[in-house]
Amino acid sequence: MFLDYYNLSPLLMQIHAFLCSVMPEWLALTLEGLVVGVFILVMYAVLAIILIYMERKVCAAFQCRIGPNRVGGKGGLLQVPADVLKILTKEIISLKHSDHFLYALAPFLVILASILTFSCLPWNKGGEILHMNIGIFFVLAASSIGVLGILLAGWSSNSKYTLIGAVRSGAMIISYELSIGLSVLTMVVMSGAMDIQTIVEGQANGWNIFKGHIPAIMAFIIYLIAGNAEANRGPFDLAEAEQELTAGYHTEYSGMHFGFFYLAEYLNLFITAGIATTLFLGGWMPLHIAGLDGLNMVMDYIPGFVWFIGKTFFIVFLLMWIRWTFPRLRIDQVLTLEWKYLMPLSLVVLLLMTVCKVFGLTF
Repeated sequence: MFLDYYNLSPLLMQIHAFLCSVMPEWLALTLEGLVVGVFILVMYAVLAIILIYMERKVCAAFQCRIGPNRVGGKGGLLQVPADVLKILTKEIISLKHSDHFLYALAPFLVILASILTFSCLPWNKGGEILHMNIGIFFVLAASSIGVLGILLAGWSSNSKYTLIGAVRSGAMIISYELSIGLSVLTMVVMSGAMDIQTIVEGQANGWNIFKGHIPAIMAFIIYLIAGNAEANRGPFDLAEAEQELTAGYHTEYSGMHFGFFYLAEYLNLFITAGIATTLFLGGWMPLHIAGLDGLNMVMDYIPGFVWFIGKTFFIVFLLMWIRWTFPRLRIDQVLTLEWKYLMPLSLVVLLLMTVCKVFGLTF
């Protein structure tokens, strides 16, 4: 059984009680909210830098080249911070014939959806920033806001390239959300809860991907494919196909407005992997093997956030592997894959998991 060595809830409650003892409760809650907000933004930026650097190195490895190797020594560690500094100093250009309000609003909607979803990830026991009893439902709802930003960006820019990219993205994201939703619902049926912490704690004696055997493995594979598509990652990056659309829906954006789209893309990659970790790989739960009590005890001493981050980056690597292995699909192939194959298969997997749960066929 998982040991509560690193439960953050008692520490957070002590901090809250101390703040309430030296200031009014409303002021303590406001201060806590500000600290949490700053923490989210800092984590968001740090993870984006790590993921961009990792993407460049993984891409270089698959293409048999070195990757960043000048700025910051042979490893190129300062290349991404240098790019961040450059984009922060770039001018934000206002288009003459665009819808100025919607043009400016679009990148903020994309980043808002990403941050809301990011805040629901269960980093550790007691370490979930937004915790509610319908957490999975909230994640699916919040992640759907991003497509509005993409559609607004494509339409308001008054460019055929951005409009085509936005239409492609809208069709693709809305389509693949069905498979994502059905895969998530499959694991909700297995767990019997929509509370993210409850789902993770239910995997203390075994991760869902093992307990749910064939239906869980199939749901995991479907989720990875559909999640890759919803994050606009290759081979599903039709919305920003550089060879056809120069940059797709954010062609006309510059400066930090473009940076918001860029950040959201990489954080959506991490969020997709984080939700997969939560639903299928036990979240912050350690790996336990029946009969090996000594090994299980050692595993319990590893902090939960280490487990969560390690599993999540493993899935991130898998998604990067997919991107740099398969060629880009045509839009008709992308939609055919979803409507003719993934969605019917997702329904079958959901039905199969329901039967397994009703008759007690899960481990």
